[in-house]
Amino acid sequence: MEPFVYFKSERISDSVTRIFGPAGEIMYLVEGSEKAALIDTGTGVGDLKAFIESLTDKPYFVLLTHGHVDHAMGAPVFNNVYMNPADKEIYAMHSDFSVRKGFLEMNMGEMFARVKEEDYIHIGSSERYKSLLPGDIFNLGGINLEICVGAGHTPGLVTILIVEERTLLLGDACNFFTFLFDEFSLGITSYQNILRELNERTTGRYDKVYLSHGSGDAPREMLDSILALCEDIKAGTTDDVPFVFMEHKAFIAKEVDENMRRLDGGLGNIVYSKDKVHK
Repeated sequence: MEPFVYFKSERISDSVTRIFGPAGEIMYLVEGSEKAALIDTGTGVGDLKAFIESLTDKPYFVLLTHGHVDHAMGAPVFNNVYMNPADKEIYAMHSDFSVRKGFLEMNMGEMFARVKEEDYIHIGSSERYKSLLPGDIFNLGGINLEICVGAGHTPGLVTILIVEERTLLLGDACNFFTFLFDEFSLGITSYQNILRELNERTTGRYDKVYLSHGSGDAPREMLDSILALCEDIKAGTTDDVPFVFMEHKAFIAKEVDENMRRLDGGLGNIVYSKDKVHK
């Protein structure tokens, strides 16, 4: 049997390559004329480092949008990694082998049987990672990455504006099915305030939106859609469909079809905890 192929990629612009991981997670390699940045590192199985170095010969560094199991677990094999310190606790919890293995098994289905024990990379402390904060700017040579706010899904989540490409990487900050219900996520009111700040900073500066799951693409209006939905949740005008994920009980704000898309034709959705609406 041939070795399992963990990563696939597609060039989506002059500067950006989208990388698909084994559990449906998406990473991005952004290249300027002088260097490159890998945004997120997936679940920590397979040789991501070798895959990245087959795509670019430029010196590169890693930016982690947040510390979850499907975004940050491949980071230990890289030398130059940035992450918001606010996600250190989440990163440590998700580094647990049982969490990593359980996530892959849940998301990969039958293909999980192809994952070998030796394919998991060793996860150490995040203490060596450099701080990544909103306001930071990384110049890749003709391409600038501007770090923006995005907290809610996790307390340290960041979004990234690819300035010259007029593209906003929302990642998991707000999308078609935004998770906002565990013990680390912000309440709806705090989350909405963060998104308002993001909107103020980026309005008129982007034409495209990239996400970290699904196809990776979303309409430019995604942020506006989620901001409006926050108002609906606070007003109590949502459908509130019960939802359970890894023992967490929550509610889907707007009813969805089998593909998890809103039945009312709206864009973004939120899975939230009712006891944190006004926090």
